Amino acid sequence: MLKKERQAIVLQQVNIHNKVLSSDLSLVLNVSEDTIRRDLQELAEEGKLIKVHGGALAKSFHFTIENQHIYSQTEKRIIAHKALDFIKEGMLIVLSGGTTIRELIKLLPDKLHATFITPNIPVALELLEHPEAEVIFLGNRLHKTAQMAVGAEVVQRLAGIKADLCILGTNSIHPDYGITDLEWEIIEVKQAMVNCASKVISLAISEKLNSQQRLQVCSMEQVDALITELSPEDERLLPFKTKGVEIF
Repeated sequence: MLKKERQAIVLQQVNIHNKVLSSDLSLVLNVSEDTIRRDLQELAEEGKLIKVHGGALAKSFHFTIENQHIYSQTEKRIIAHKALDFIKEGMLIVLSGGTTIRELIKLLPDKLHATFITPNIPVALELLEHPEAEVIFLGNRLHKTAQMAVGAEVVQRLAGIKADLCILGTNSIHPDYGITDLEWEIIEVKQAMVNCASKVISLAISEKLNSQQRLQVCSMEQVDALITELSPEDERLLPFKTKGVEIF
């Protein structure tokens, strides 16, 4: 495989999953970790990703005031429009992070009265722009790369909440392995979000379907609805339907 081809795959994986580990890319591409580290360094110098210890972050996932780039923005806007139908007046909603959720917040009607709870800084900042929404930020120690609060205090506060909806931005989703992610501290917070809500909705572009990362957030049996940019009748979604998940 040529270097350009390999780096294109690396960049695609980073953009799809928001964060990747050098060790995982090494296995997928069957090259040494040193080769992957050099690829990540070159892509970082070209401004295409953010290199971090052990791997890389997508530029669109790592929020800055100047950063306006969103990977697969058209698809994420389709998902956001579909997800909007689930949000009703007076609801209590917990939100994780991710660019799809930020796109959803931009679509919220100005007159909507609802309460949103999140441990994610970019999502909280986006919600502050809404004229009527009540915003509750669950703060504690901040995870720098995920830009969200983590730790026992966040988990405990979520355990005391009875939310109407949990809307999860999803890194990887598989009909057999459920929703998965990379880092244990983030997993703990997302698990608490799932457990505190009456209904759990996963937002995922189709490129994330049938992918798996190292740690499970929840099984598919814990997910009530999956929203993608695809038609609900698309055959790629059939394995998720067989798990009893509503498809939108």
